[in-house]
Amino acid sequence: MHAQTKFKYISNGIKTRLYDGYPYLYMQFSKEVQFVPTPDWYYNVEYLEEQRRGYEFKEDLFVPGSFKLTARKGESIIFSASTSDANPLTLKRKYTAEFNKRIIRDSFKNCLINAAQQFIVRKERKTEIISGFHWFNTSSRDTFISLPGLTLPTKDKKTFKAVADSMVSKMNNGLFPDIGPDDGMEYNSVDASLWFIWALQQYCIRTNDRGFVWKNYSKAIKTILRKYKDGTLHNIRMMDNGLIYAGEQGVELTWMNAVVEGKPVTPRTGCAVEVNALWYNAIVFSIELANKANDQTFVKKWESLVSKIRCSFLNAFWDEEKKYLADYVNGELKDWRVRPNQVIATSVPNSPLTDEMSKSILEVVRKDLLTPRGLRTLAPRNPDYKGKYEGDQEKRDLAYHQGTVWPWLIGHFCEGYLKLYKKAGLSFVKTIIKDFEPTMSEHGIGTISEIYDGDPPHSPNGAISSAKSVAALLTIFDRAEEMESYDK
Repeated sequence: MHAQTKFKYISNGIKTRLYDGYPYLYMQFSKEVQFVPTPDWYYNVEYLEEQRRGYEFKEDLFVPGSFKLTARKGESIIFSASTSDANPLTLKRKYTAEFNKRIIRDSFKNCLINAAQQFIVRKERKTEIISGFHWFNTSSRDTFISLPGLTLPTKDKKTFKAVADSMVSKMNNGLFPDIGPDDGMEYNSVDASLWFIWALQQYCIRTNDRGFVWKNYSKAIKTILRKYKDGTLHNIRMMDNGLIYAGEQGVELTWMNAVVEGKPVTPRTGCAVEVNALWYNAIVFSIELANKANDQTFVKKWESLVSKIRCSFLNAFWDEEKKYLADYVNGELKDWRVRPNQVIATSVPNSPLTDEMSKSILEVVRKDLLTPRGLRTLAPRNPDYKGKYEGDQEKRDLAYHQGTVWPWLIGHFCEGYLKLYKKAGLSFVKTIIKDFEPTMSEHGIGTISEIYDGDPPHSPNGAISSAKSVAALLTIFDRAEEMESYDK
């Protein structure tokens, strides 16, 4: 394929494309400009980050020329680079309208609110959440984990509803697509549907609009619970003891789904602790909604399962000597590696745990997993622990859930902590929030990265801006401010 070095003049700029079949790049200004054609090549430009990550890192870059224009003192000039032609007369108006939508990044919290706005994408009558920049698309799991934190602290109920409606339209067999475009969706996430119900629960807590949720989403809720109970794709089903089992050969269904050479790095086939905590929470919450709506048929069908699931959960996951929860259970196998998934059992509004159990779990997690950037995915004393996320794709995947720190988990740690200690825990939680402020200028400017190294100094890695990470911090901010306001 031969590079095309030609260009065409358009209104206040040019359009050009490097190869046939590519879209044109339209470069335009809000005032008249002179383009000076000086075509030239820069050979073997090196991308150090790509080199560090084990990818091809050299590229030849073509520069068609340069623009010249005169700017008066105090004058604003808008430049547009797009794959479609723009009207230069409207560029200032478009810029001003977009600028006025954005929160000025003049504080740590406002940086987070500004970042949160950037994950919301409205297109083709759908509103979706991009999981992270620059290489992630929409994922239902990430959408529901981050949706409350991206919208409810700013009381943006309209966007919350729009995203929920867009995602419900994609539901199939009680499951949501984990990742992929509409024409290639993969329904391989066991927890996304339960996070959906959790997200609706967070909406109810923040708005007290339970009637709206049951009226608009009871059909989806009932479908999810029925499919999980009776069985759906990938061997997702309720066992006789009331717990949810999930998994089949070659398919990883939880969020710890990294695969190297066709084998899962952290196999969790069976009953995962966070899945079953979310399952218990979903049933109790749904019964609460149904009672409020006087849907006694639903209540009678499900209420007998509550005590059964709670008892089975404690029997399966809790150890009275270890004082924490197994990460997953599969028959006689119980995985006692210290992982962060158990904190979700402490944070959900309807937890199967006693306060003493939650206290012990949070202490284990605080001692082994808590860092200034989130929770490690594995305790450092474990021989499989990887303290740095570095190297080529294989090495990074081996570390992804084997010690790497994830900020989104800190939201559930703090929620569990505040549920237990209430105002007495506020000072500790505020310190955790403050520890994140230096990150505003170290990776993605004004936002929170996807992951950080497990070892100090906990360098940022992965996507430079993550919806789950930003949402977690905003949720903690909101929760802390709400608790502080009780004293005023």
